[in-house]
Amino acid sequence: MPAEYVVGVLLAAGAGRRLGLGPKALLTLAGAPDDGPQVVRMVNALWRGGCDEVVVVVGADGAHVRRVLGPGRHRVVVNEAWETGMGSSFRAGVDAADDLLTGRPDGSVMVALADQPDVDAGVVSYLRAVASQRRVTAAGFPDPHGRLIRGHPIVFPVAMAREAAATAEGDAGGRAWLRAHPTLVEVVDTGHLATGRDVDTPADLHRWLNETGVADDTA
Repeated sequence: MPAEYVVGVLLAAGAGRRLGLGPKALLTLAGAPDDGPQVVRMVNALWRGGCDEVVVVVGADGAHVRRVLGPGRHRVVVNEAWETGMGSSFRAGVDAADDLLTGRPDGSVMVALADQPDVDAGVVSYLRAVASQRRVTAAGFPDPHGRLIRGHPIVFPVAMAREAAATAEGDAGGRAWLRAHPTLVEVVDTGHLATGRDVDTPADLHRWLNETGVADDTA
């Protein structure tokens, strides 16, 4: 059966230390399909892509991120333990989504990241359409050799999201659970919609700007 009620969870709590430009949620990345800071762009993508509710997990410079987001239908969750890594943000986001899904045992949780500049509403909509209540559905992006690599967003049936959150530690997010349950995970090709690249380091940013034809003046 297809996913019926989907809560989008945007993980936007990191400090962006490896990139060195402050929280990536606050960056406006040239060449992205929509204008504005990444956190605003991705919240809009989750809504426009068909999520029924949206949760934003903030941490580093959280007050600034909240001001940039402004008022809206989204729910903001503060992860006080953000420095411990993405695992704590994953747990906080899933807990909030679980609350919103009370009385909806067939609901799903779509986990998205704030540092993928070309993931947009089209990717979200596609995943929502193909997601199932019986398995995890993850966006897949081909590597240079054509091999499909699991990426984000990822749609979890709520019961599986709870299980994944219970094992989330450090920077792993739901990775440990996903690796332990490969038969419950379907990776669907979304490479026709986006590259799925994240921007973690200066080299990632340089590559993104070069590939989108934007001059790199960050040096």
